[in-house]
Amino acid sequence: MPELPEVEVTRRGLACRLPGARIEAARPGKPLRWPLGIAPEALRGRTVASVGRRGKYLLLRLAPDGLLLVHLGMSGSLDWQAAPPPPGPHDHFDLVTGQGVLRLHDPRRFGAVVWAPDENSGMAAKLLGGLGMEPLDGTFDAAAFHQRLKKRRAPIKQVLLAGDVVVGVGNIYASEALFHAGLHPAVPACRVSRPRADRLHAAIRQVLARAVEQGGSTLRDFAAIDGHAGHFQLEAAVYGREGQPCRACGTPIRRIAQGQRSTWFCPACQKR
Repeated sequence: MPELPEVEVTRRGLACRLPGARIEAARPGKPLRWPLGIAPEALRGRTVASVGRRGKYLLLRLAPDGLLLVHLGMSGSLDWQAAPPPPGPHDHFDLVTGQGVLRLHDPRRFGAVVWAPDENSGMAAKLLGGLGMEPLDGTFDAAAFHQRLKKRRAPIKQVLLAGDVVVGVGNIYASEALFHAGLHPAVPACRVSRPRADRLHAAIRQVLARAVEQGGSTLRDFAAIDGHAGHFQLEAAVYGREGQPCRACGTPIRRIAQGQRSTWFCPACQKR
């Protein structure tokens, strides 16, 4: 599933291509997770002013007004071409502009393209309103992070995945950040001390920033705008390494199930 690093890699690829592009047509294909929310022809003539991100949502801000939220779902990716071939069976939305065509490719159709008047109204308010702090900008405050953890009794790994404390820390990156912070994934969030929360805060930032540098993680379908796969998964410390020696101490990596998701950790390096 594309997580924050993959979406940020996509955003950066679009940020040097889309701004200033005039929309000539919007062509929805098969129904996606949510309806577009506007007649496709109503987008014609608007201009893409900027490309932002909130959590795992891309925000295409339009001029003179409006916003397109793009979510990659579980298996989606965006492609940018000057003259793409006809849409294939898994191509579900084309945004045709004077500078090229932005195409959403999504084999499992959990992605979405949704229009809203702005970030604080319509579907945008519903989808973005409950998101937690952004881990890669100045709003991710260590003290506030610890205070929010103190209010949660669930295991720390599941709290990270929930997205309402800090946004975008998906399964790969939660496992990796907990390893670098030396925290066992089953520790209740409310029992994480301030020093350990500070280590986790720093590890989240470090892991996500490194993943962006590496183009994200490509486990199955994800590719950046230029078609390149991500490589972060190749240097993972624990993710997907059950039974292999810990890169730090040599202890075999273990895997457990938490909330129907797999978690990998080192039983020697990560303490309860």
